[in-house]
Amino acid sequence: MTTTGDDRTTAMTGPWWWERWRGAALDAGLAALSAAECGAEGVAFARDAGLPVPLGVGFGVLAGAALLIRRRWPIAVVLISIAITPAQMGVLLTVVGLYTLAASELPRRIIGALAGMSMAGTLIVALVRANQDMAEGSPSIGSEFIPFFAVTAAIGVTAPPVLLGLYVGARRRLVEGMRERADSLERELQLLAERAEERAEWARNEERTRIAREMHDVVAHRVSLMVVHAAALQAVARKDPEKAVKNAALVGDMGRQALTELREMLGVLRTGDGTKAKAAEKPAEPPLAAVAFAAAAAASRAVDEDGPCLAELEELVGQSRATGMAVDLSVEGEARDCSAEVEQTAYRVVQEALTNVHKHAAGAKTHVRLAYRSAEIAMQVENEPPPEADASSDARLPSGGNGLVGMRERVMGLGGVFVSGPTDGGGFRVSAVLPAAA
Repeated sequence: MTTTGDDRTTAMTGPWWWERWRGAALDAGLAALSAAECGAEGVAFARDAGLPVPLGVGFGVLAGAALLIRRRWPIAVVLISIAITPAQMGVLLTVVGLYTLAASELPRRIIGALAGMSMAGTLIVALVRANQDMAEGSPSIGSEFIPFFAVTAAIGVTAPPVLLGLYVGARRRLVEGMRERADSLERELQLLAERAEERAEWARNEERTRIAREMHDVVAHRVSLMVVHAAALQAVARKDPEKAVKNAALVGDMGRQALTELREMLGVLRTGDGTKAKAAEKPAEPPLAAVAFAAAAAASRAVDEDGPCLAELEELVGQSRATGMAVDLSVEGEARDCSAEVEQTAYRVVQEALTNVHKHAAGAKTHVRLAYRSAEIAMQVENEPPPEADASSDARLPSGGNGLVGMRERVMGLGGVFVSGPTDGGGFRVSAVLPAAA
């Protein structure tokens, strides 16, 4: 991946502007070779220019050592090579400088302009040098071959390093692009895995909430009735032994029913654990597939569980009547079968509303209404103000404050409407409307 800014600073392990010590050693070696070449060629340059030889050698060494900064300032290196071209020195400097320039990230127009300048300078120097050799009578090529020789020399010195540098630079950018795409894909996969984990956690929370709500609805009503009967048993134990025996039998029946429902629910949970254990033996699946499997399993358990239905509503109301509560049930419309989720939710709403009456308005007259409409089912549980509390019959039922919340969640989850609140007469009303085919 391309390193820029802080990433580049972190990636650099070499001195100064070098990313690695290996690159610094390579540049130092090339600079030493170029300095030696230019220093040797500086002898002839000093003689032709009429300068002291040490000055010419020093100038050549200084110019050749410019390769040390080729990675940091490639343009400066190429300009130095162009500047010393008339002195007929710096072939290695020119070749390496053009290669570094072409392989860099500079715009193509700058690379083309500097390469053209270097080629033009080499061509002019080659022409001038060949003509000088002809004038001095040195045995060399014929005059008709001088242009061909000059063009070939200029192209031979300039074109290969530029083309090689362009190829290396393009390949480097391609590799960096592939690394960036690979890193991007890795980040996307990590993000997908995190989202899958979040969805799995959400599914687990939803399942825990559903189980807690079901446990509350199953246990709270039965135990509330048991507490009410126990309070009545305590009040009449000495005055009316026969009624005490009857209440004790009712408490036993309620306890057995609560235990039965608890066993059924715990059996469902154990079955779910066994399903998870079997799934753990299978090969690992992608996170999203695991979430889909968990959601499907939770949905299937929610639908397949044998829950209460509206046909059992009369029995539910009878259990409250057995505690001494005055409850009347009215059904409007023609009774019909609805989806299991709708019937179970309607039953639980009535059950929890009656439980709240036992807790908060013991002895109050209660009206339960159920209406079958064309496309929906409506239910309402309304209690009148409770009579004056009798200390001997106070069951002191605790309240967790989750009953109304659970009812609202159940109804809203099926796309229904839930309303609860006190009435003008001092009582309390719970109303819900559910779509018949949710």
